[in-house]
Amino acid sequence: MPWKESCVMNERLKFVGEYLKQERSLSLLCREFGISRKTGYKLIARYQQVGALGLFDQSRAPHQHPQEVTEDVVSMILSVRDVHASWGPRKIHAWLCRNRPRTVWPSIATIGRILARHGRIVPRLHRRRTPPYTQPFVGCTSPNDVWCADFKGWFRTGDRSRCEPLTVTDGFSRYALACRALPRTTQGMVRPIFEQLFREYGLPWAIRTDNGSPFATNALGGLSSLAVWWIKLGILPERIEPGCPQQNGRHERFHRTLKKEAISPPKETLARQQAAFDLFCLEYNRERPHEALNGDSPAHVYTASPRPYPRRPPEIAYPDHMIIRKVRPGGQIRWKGTEIYVSETLIGEPVGLEQVDDRYYRLYFGSMMLAKLDDKKTTLIKPKAKTRKRR
Repeated sequence: MPWKESCVMNERLKFVGEYLKQERSLSLLCREFGISRKTGYKLIARYQQVGALGLFDQSRAPHQHPQEVTEDVVSMILSVRDVHASWGPRKIHAWLCRNRPRTVWPSIATIGRILARHGRIVPRLHRRRTPPYTQPFVGCTSPNDVWCADFKGWFRTGDRSRCEPLTVTDGFSRYALACRALPRTTQGMVRPIFEQLFREYGLPWAIRTDNGSPFATNALGGLSSLAVWWIKLGILPERIEPGCPQQNGRHERFHRTLKKEAISPPKETLARQQAAFDLFCLEYNRERPHEALNGDSPAHVYTASPRPYPRRPPEIAYPDHMIIRKVRPGGQIRWKGTEIYVSETLIGEPVGLEQVDDRYYRLYFGSMMLAKLDDKKTTLIKPKAKTRKRR
């Protein structure tokens, strides 16, 4: 004959059945089943209230919790998320603490669970990250040390107009200085925008861009007319390596947020697209907390530059030990009876030559070295471009 199997639920039913027969006392039944009289009374009371279902194990969770998040707090968290759909728990927590300081808000992890419980978070796939690439650019330790500029990828508005968004941000504070919907990427479109920014915010020390037009060309030193103008204003043009957008990663992250909140989907016309950009920049600068700024908004950190925009670009001055030559109408300089081609972008501008040894000179425009001059061969030696090794 097989062994008889028993479980806790069967034993409890058997205990209640024996009690209902009223043949033995409760104390004796409890000793036979190996339970205390307190447990016996509890099982009988549950059975009398809800029947056999009362014999199952009940939840031990407390009916009230002193740290429970109130409905008003949950409602406020969800309302902030609904208004700012791209904000995560960290930004929501920072915004609430900054704008409602008298309320005790739950932790970032709790806010994340609230958002997930109410269907406000869509899980995303985790992907492997490549290590960051560092470049000895100008240090970015205060506002206006470095401005970052680029064109967000072009798209067409609802009326099929081409839109080329020009974006400019401050590298330290992440402040969105400009986001303009342009039909083309020409210097004639870009320079007036930078003139307006310089008048309003002053001059930065450097502007970091990619190698596209109108920021750079194939001329000597990669100089474009726009870069020449910046150098005359005392601004260093910085260009990232081709195919290395991570060298301008702060600006690329700004582009991702811009696309999500102001471009997808595109607006009907360029005017409406510009209105969407203006509204986005206002919220991005004044409302949106930034983790790199300890939860502050960019407008709370950014201050205008103390370097004012001059009415006329000053003439470039060189040290006394340099030899000065003016670039002629054809883009050449005169050197010891020989015409040496430099660049047409520097026509009318002075360049400086600094002697290295008996044979070589360094050719400068402002503080930027453009090439080496071989005095023996009367030729310019361009710096070798950096190349990335394929793996």
